[in-house]
Amino acid sequence: MLPEADFWRPAAIFAFEDNIKQARQLAALVGAAASLVDAHRFPDGESLVTVAREQVRGKTVALYRSLHNPNGKLVEVLLAAAALRDGGAERLILVAPYLPYMRQDRAFRPGQAVSQMVIGELIGQVFDGVITVQPHLHRTASLDQVFVGKPALALPAAQAIAKALEGAVSPATVVAGPDEESLDLARDVATHLGLPWTNATKHRHGDNQVDLSLPKGLSLAGASAVIVDDVISTGGTVIALARALRAAGVASIDAYVAHAMYDEEAAFLMSAAGIRRVVSLDGVAHVTNGISVVGLIAKGMGMTE
Repeated sequence: MLPEADFWRPAAIFAFEDNIKQARQLAALVGAAASLVDAHRFPDGESLVTVAREQVRGKTVALYRSLHNPNGKLVEVLLAAAALRDGGAERLILVAPYLPYMRQDRAFRPGQAVSQMVIGELIGQVFDGVITVQPHLHRTASLDQVFVGKPALALPAAQAIAKALEGAVSPATVVAGPDEESLDLARDVATHLGLPWTNATKHRHGDNQVDLSLPKGLSLAGASAVIVDDVISTGGTVIALARALRAAGVASIDAYVAHAMYDEEAAFLMSAAGIRRVVSLDGVAHVTNGISVVGLIAKGMGMTE
């Protein structure tokens, strides 16, 4: 059953220090109050979370936190949600621009936990709805399969990336995705821009060992390329794609990504592979941030321009 039209529209948005700036921007767009969640951390690593819960009784409340580096953050989010619920919040919405543990959607070896299912059930027990941006799903068709029985919005990054590229690319540009998981994203960005697109086939041999092959017969000599992907963590996949594009004769390569999570060493290796620059959405704080997720989330909450 679909939620009512105002299901996602909060009266109040709470955020931790690491996301309060974005939460205040979002609150201004959707007409909500914004409040800081106070998190005190004890020497033993535990957290004491406090919210101004007099603002929440009988209201729809959003809790905003991007959950990269998730283990400690998840505990604090669950504590804050409990405090908001105790304060009388009628509905709790988790706004997590980056949603963790989504890639592990099956046990690849005996004894492994299916973390997507575990974390999905945990979050689903606490929140009435979830909003995220371009979740890192592999074989799971939609976010509804992660949060069974709970409304979930997976906001695509394609339109935001395409808007950032408008006027910055020539007609002799090809949009390239590194694997099957990025196929929809690459195709949608290219369609928005009226550009050709292609997708590589990935053969992974480990976290940093990846081989890619481009479709046979593809003519890319002298073209510019924009690599589009949902996540860059080690950089191995986009490096392999950049090398394949260079071998095919591509003249220049840029990369646009929904979530950038790589370090300086990966940045050096990507540059050495011929990637001129990387631009990312700011759901995960990174030096490459250049596209805001706030407007995207506001539209998901029902804001109209």
